[in-house]
Amino acid sequence: MREIFAGMPWWVKWIAVPVIALVVFGGLIASVVGFVIGLLFKLLLFVALVGGLIYVVRKFMSGSTSRSDW
Repeated sequence: MREIFAGMPWWVKWIAVPVIALVVFGGLIASVVGFVIGLLFKLLLFVALVGGLIYVVRKFMSGSTSRSDW
């Protein structure tokens, strides 16, 4: 592969080949990036919901113990 690119101009190696790769694999790259971003969003949402649930349960438990003292 190195021998093939050795005689090519710089713009073929650094501009044309990456553009062709993006055209050919662009859909695949976009779907992988979309999947990773969606997974990170769901993970962040999960952490936020579990944290909120823990906060509400702790708040409720501390409030219920003070009410039972009456």
